[in-house]
Amino acid sequence: MKITVYSPEPTAYIKTKYFLQLILSLLVMTTYNAIIIDDEKNVQEALKILLERNCPNINICDTASSASQGRELLNNWDVQLIFLDISMPGENGFDFLASIQKEDYAIIFTTAYEEYALRAIKTNAIDYLLKPIDPEELKEAVSKATSHLDLRRQNQKIQNTYDESLNNLTRQANDGFVYAPKITVIEKFGFEIVEVEKIRYIEADGAYSVINLSGLEQVVSSKPVGEIEKILDPSIFVRIHKSTLINLNFLKGFSSFEGYYAILDDKTELAISRRKYNEFKEAVSNYSKSIE
Repeated sequence: MKITVYSPEPTAYIKTKYFLQLILSLLVMTTYNAIIIDDEKNVQEALKILLERNCPNINICDTASSASQGRELLNNWDVQLIFLDISMPGENGFDFLASIQKEDYAIIFTTAYEEYALRAIKTNAIDYLLKPIDPEELKEAVSKATSHLDLRRQNQKIQNTYDESLNNLTRQANDGFVYAPKITVIEKFGFEIVEVEKIRYIEADGAYSVINLSGLEQVVSSKPVGEIEKILDPSIFVRIHKSTLINLNFLKGFSSFEGYYAILDDKTELAISRRKYNEFKEAVSNYSKSIE
């Protein structure tokens, strides 16, 4: 009887095989040219190091310390991705954004925590990073930005939606960051602009959210309900359950028969949790006073 003995691959062979696979993956990887615009040199250098270590598909062409220098870099390089600081002396990040052909680039804002600015950025589903920048959050933001950039190149509707989102963002910056009349919803394969006044209620569906609009239309967002809630006016949009957010403009009544229910003007009944019941009553009371 013939016996075949299998021996493990030699260590040197394994290392060579792994190295060749790595080289091949790098050769087929799509690379993106990027610039960093930030008035702090230490932030520029830290971000460059993080990108070199964590995002091999990003090629940093150059850095700028002001909006005017940033525009010069756009003239000198074929850039696809911009890391843009919000708070800079003179022209800030929003001023810079308003001065360029926004549709040509993917934008990732970098900022310290500024509630008014973050709300506007989230409202329009633009990618951002909080300083100090976390490597894992950097990888996620870069992955999202480059994926959306590729989608926009393939689909004009997605490109138009992204352009409108950036235009809405610059308008909100000039208006002082009031709650926006439109929000950008990130879907599985793109974006959708939604008029806030048409949102009747939002319900959780696993890790997703289903936004129910007037006319029985639905938009499925890849964001959880809690994230969407943060960019909507809390005097109008009220959480009645851990999985449900309603627009009080569509509230018609209330029922306490076999539980608590909010009744909308189309007779839709939505359960109110006991934990949220008092908050719901207070919100309705305040809303009623505001429209008297």
